Amino acid sequence: MPASDAADAAEAHAGLVEGLARLGWPCVVIRDLGSAIDLIRTTPVQAILMDARRHPDSAIVAADALRAVLTPRQTPILGLGAAIHGVEILGRFDLAMGSDIHPAQAAMRLDQLARAAVAEEELALRSETFASRLLAPLRATPSEEPLQVLTVGEPAPKFLALNHDLRTLGAETTGAFTAYTAFDYLHEKAFDAVVLWSGDTHAEALSIAGGMRRNTRLFHIPTLLSLRPGVQIATADAYHRGLSDVFNAHTPAHEIATRVLALARRYRHETAIREALDLSRFGGLMESATGLFTRDLFAAHLARLASAATARRRPLTVAVLRIADRPDALRARTEGWMDRAVPQIGSMIGRLVRAEDTAARLASDVFALALPAATAAAGRITAERIAAVIACTAFEADDETPPFAVDFDIGVAQLEPGEGAAHALERAARGALSRAAS
Repeated sequence: MPASDAADAAEAHAGLVEGLARLGWPCVVIRDLGSAIDLIRTTPVQAILMDARRHPDSAIVAADALRAVLTPRQTPILGLGAAIHGVEILGRFDLAMGSDIHPAQAAMRLDQLARAAVAEEELALRSETFASRLLAPLRATPSEEPLQVLTVGEPAPKFLALNHDLRTLGAETTGAFTAYTAFDYLHEKAFDAVVLWSGDTHAEALSIAGGMRRNTRLFHIPTLLSLRPGVQIATADAYHRGLSDVFNAHTPAHEIATRVLALARRYRHETAIREALDLSRFGGLMESATGLFTRDLFAAHLARLASAATARRRPLTVAVLRIADRPDALRARTEGWMDRAVPQIGSMIGRLVRAEDTAARLASDVFALALPAATAAAGRITAERIAAVIACTAFEADDETPPFAVDFDIGVAQLEPGEGAAHALERAARGALSRAAS
């Protein structure tokens, strides 16, 4: 990219850089490829925003060069303005975006892509762990069926034209004229993206987006809003309420279609990763009573995680949760009620962690978590949240005794430079025992 263009790009994205910093994503602006390579060799970069508005071919070459240096770390590369160049560019970036990016939109996409990168790394590591025990490798296999897009709104000419463009590009569209019909379709069929037409107001469109975010099955589906001429919206609020992208009335039709398909493709890819991680729980290696990693399997996988964390310059935190020796728990152990409760407790722990986290049962009353890309502070928050949820659960005793509750003693340790996985786990265990003694 010529030096003058690089300066123009930096100036054009100054507001984006400032806004991202306020939202917890501090940025370093690099004007040439060599400096970018030098930076990522010495700094654990979380994501890369590549200006692809004027020189898409140069941006693609730079993205490929950066990926080669970033390996084995999965680092998302977003093409800012790449969507204006059409669908041919989609596969060259992790996400092709428009040129009018709002900081809240960018931060939301960065959060999601950074987490997906960690999940993809975990899938590869878990596949290696399973393969070492002669199981077939785990693979994320996105469906090759046409992308499914739900369009919601009145049949205005521009919206009908968008439907036509999407179908021309190989997607299948389903039209819904009302919110009620839209949710009927959403509950009947799997979609990769939802496009909302604002009509005279955007209130109904925002209510649909909000309703989807309150539904765990629909939460991750990209939801995009196309505004009619003269309709204004508080952009930051729209993104905080669940929208993935907003198009103004002047956005070209081909760019809208490209941005829709970019998010739909990304959603399908990330869904395949989550599904593969979920399927790993049924590989025949898990503890049958709880569905968690066994002690030996966890030890092997934790060692692999520790090596990968060092190679990728990511944090890794281990948490140990030991059922506390409270009076109710002690009696439950004596009477045998705890033996019936532990499978339920283990199952709850497995459902309360991220797909990329590894949960294990180390002993009859001791559980462990391996949390990739998590600091000690984040690991403690996760462990305490799990403990708080389980503490609100009543476990059955016998017909004559009220249900009992359980609490946990928690220990957390972040892998230190040069430290082995076993030592980090031992530190977390000591932390849990010290809590029990205090």
